[in-house]
Amino acid sequence: MVDKVADTLIRIKNSYRASKKEVLVNYSRLVVAILTLLKQEGYITNFSQQGRFLFVELKYTNKEPALTFVRSISKPSLRVYKGAKFLPNNRGLGITIVSTPAGVMTTKEARQKNLGGEVMAEVH
Repeated sequence: MVDKVADTLIRIKNSYRASKKEVLVNYSRLVVAILTLLKQEGYITNFSQQGRFLFVELKYTNKEPALTFVRSISKPSLRVYKGAKFLPNNRGLGITIVSTPAGVMTTKEARQKNLGGEVMAEVH
């Protein structure tokens, strides 16, 4: 079983390291929700669907990548669930992505809405 979230985030990180302008990732509704969140937070420029794939346009500021650190927290072999009070606090360093019953969001949004869920990944 392939972890679609980790695969997508690692492909994006590796493309940034190789100074690519865009990257091709596999389509899934969960990946679309995560890419929408990354676009809102300013880590990617845009993405578009073409068949079973998504083309992700990467964002650079003064030739520096917008995304430099990715860590997958919840894995298929070990799912990590946290209540709203126990979600990690980034203290201004990037975002932590959480899948809640109300959709995919950052820990900050989840805490404001008092929602817990699966802690998926951390991105800087």
